[in-house]
Amino acid sequence: MSENLIMVRFKEARSKYYLNPQAYSLVPGEMVIVTTDNGEELGAVEGERAILKEKFKAAGEVLRKAAEEDIVKFQANRKRETESYQACLDLIHRHGLQMTLVDVEAKFDGSKLTFYFTAEKRVDFRSLVRDLAAMFKGRIEMHQIGVRDEARRVGGLGLCGRQLCCVAWLNEFEPVTLKMAKEQNLSTTSNKMLGLCGRLMCCLTYEDRYYEEAHRSMPRVGSVVVTPKGPGTVYKVDIFKQKVMVRFEEGHGEFEVAEVSKK
Repeated sequence: MSENLIMVRFKEARSKYYLNPQAYSLVPGEMVIVTTDNGEELGAVEGERAILKEKFKAAGEVLRKAAEEDIVKFQANRKRETESYQACLDLIHRHGLQMTLVDVEAKFDGSKLTFYFTAEKRVDFRSLVRDLAAMFKGRIEMHQIGVRDEARRVGGLGLCGRQLCCVAWLNEFEPVTLKMAKEQNLSTTSNKMLGLCGRLMCCLTYEDRYYEEAHRSMPRVGSVVVTPKGPGTVYKVDIFKQKVMVRFEEGHGEFEVAEVSKK
């Protein structure tokens, strides 16, 4: 059984689905207040989708449409984030900490500031937290993130010229492996395989299942097969044209996949 859920996007390009028990009529771009594990949060409606209950769990509920005072509070939080970001940069420099500040996020009720950073080693930021708490009179939380989360928060364009998938629509990061690149006959040493985060691009996973299934019906490169011209060794396959290229002791040939069989 499916139910209609509201997709809501937040500051750091994070989107989640929410129940709409009040059956509000919502349009994309409209600001709403939702419940989260950390209290209330303001986000922008992306759309409404019918989703199978068994396959998806709502993150919370849409409490109400954002009122004018909610928008004012939201804008005040954005200003506070900008100020605290610069202040934190200055303090990191003053304390000589080996960390890179990526982003700051203020809780909607203004009770907490979360600072997101990257670092190669463990950082003792106790003095930094103490100074920030004294400066901004609230709870301070430091959150170390990885390079993929950093790219999501900073944003940018991929090699395709479009907005990064992790910013535009990707909610969860899936493992990306060199095997996926090999299955797609892509160079595993080319920098073109790397995203802005320096890791293998997430889009390698999108067609991985297709390539995996397609390769199952094809002989492996390096395997010995029997062809109408006799036995030979496969040196290349074309899964789109369903062709197998075979090398013989003298010369080579190209065959339909149905024409070759395992020796």
